[in-house]
Amino acid sequence: MRKLIVTAAAAAFLASGGAAFAAVKHTTGTVKSFDGTAMSLVLDDGSTFTLSKAFKDPGIQAGEKVRVSWDMSGKKKIAEAVKVMK
Repeated sequence: MRKLIVTAAAAAFLASGGAAFAAVKHTTGTVKSFDGTAMSLVLDDGSTFTLSKAFKDPGIQAGEKVRVSWDMSGKKKIAEAVKVMK
């Protein structure tokens, strides 16, 4: 019986570890400003993102509609990818 409880507890512990990782979030909006040098992106709704070091600019310009894939790092929203919507 003790083996069963220990095994069940270990399985529950391992299963809960995946829940600790937050899923990547997505936001769609229109670009208000983009600064590739400062690695920042601001949408027209006021959402501000810091671009990751691995970010590749798909040709973002103010006024374009984009979809931002992001995650939180402390209090900053880090944009992992930005896709220009057609």
